Amino acid sequence: MDRPYSDVADVSSSTDLEFGSLANSLVLLLEAAKSELEHDQEAAKTSLAVASSILLSEIERRSGATGSRMGGLAGWQIARVRSFIDRNLHRTIHANDLSAVARRSTAHFSRSFKQAFGEPPHAYIVRRRLEVACHLMLTSSASLSEIALSVGFSDQAHLSKLFRHAFGQSPAYWRRERETLWRR
Repeated sequence: MDRPYSDVADVSSSTDLEFGSLANSLVLLLEAAKSELEHDQEAAKTSLAVASSILLSEIERRSGATGSRMGGLAGWQIARVRSFIDRNLHRTIHANDLSAVARRSTAHFSRSFKQAFGEPPHAYIVRRRLEVACHLMLTSSASLSEIALSVGFSDQAHLSKLFRHAFGQSPAYWRRERETLWRR
């Protein structure tokens, strides 16, 4: 195997940095859910769903167990693909970009990715974009249009459409609810 060792070190250090950011997001989401529980159970459920999704992604990232299935991706391929996606969320990511990172043909990669991650590459990328957008909405004062562009959505409307589909409410409403809770 001709995998450079520097790639492994880069993935490891970037994963540790990402973990701190994800842990902070989880704390914020869980505190929001705790505060919302008495006043707005739907908002609490949404916060818990986002926190759960973030935590599940991190558990999968650290375990590498999903790549051990027959025909799936190897652990190093999963780590490289995840790292590539997270570093490039701000731009369009094509299946052939990901297959090159994993050193597989595009068709073989797409099948292996779905087997390893439980969803197609596009669905995974959209989910990661939404998770990072949630984190940015909680931790920055950037406008929704800036956040949308920074995580790779074409515009705020695109973010809003996918966010509403995933969480049942607009990102502006979701953000306002959480800002109100932090001011209390």
